[in-house]
Amino acid sequence: MTASPYVLKEQPQSSHSILLDLVPNDGRGRRLLDVGCAGGYLSRVFAQRGYNVCAIDGPWAQPRALPANVVFIEQDLEAGLPRLEGGFDYVIAADVLEHLRDPERLLRQIRSCMTPGGTLLASLPNSANVFFRLNVLLGRFPQDDRGLFDRTHLHFFTWKTWNELLNRAGFRITSVRPSVIPFSVAFPGFPALGGALESVYAVFARAWKKLFAYQFVVTAEITGVADQSAVN
Repeated sequence: MTASPYVLKEQPQSSHSILLDLVPNDGRGRRLLDVGCAGGYLSRVFAQRGYNVCAIDGPWAQPRALPANVVFIEQDLEAGLPRLEGGFDYVIAADVLEHLRDPERLLRQIRSCMTPGGTLLASLPNSANVFFRLNVLLGRFPQDDRGLFDRTHLHFFTWKTWNELLNRAGFRITSVRPSVIPFSVAFPGFPALGGALESVYAVFARAWKKLFAYQFVVTAEITGVADQSAVN
């Protein structure tokens, strides 16, 4: 089986670091759903914090050496969520919605399995990012293994269209934090330079999210009733 290109992004301003910062450190046995868990790297951290974690992804994920308080369910998310018992206090959707043919369907299913007052946390790529715009302006559309031009992305959203998608599915975004272009990954031989560039870039990303955010890391709450106008 081919190794997954997706790994834990440990840079301080990465989407994973921001997600980990947004979830309380003391799980106290609360239930957390990790949708599209890949190798289970986030699930392990949440389990160490005391959450009871349900991790879901396709057969290609196959996370190993998971703690006892992590249950892995093999499920192709294109077919939707499996039957899940009980509600979840937190749902993590890290770098997954853009890979699905029908992300709205999955969001509606996520909404239905959350507890009242539960929180959705998602990382969402910004297809209006300056790097994305410049590539398209120059007539380029790379096919990369990961990042904004990941060849497995099926949808390309801006801040406006991400908001619209979540609203239709019955969510309201309550906070947003931008991640930065991973310069330290682009220049692995120069970690100090990469870190410095990320710190400077973070200033621009916070000031002008729609243009400079590499990803939007959002928290969202359930609204009254999902918009039924787009339901098939």
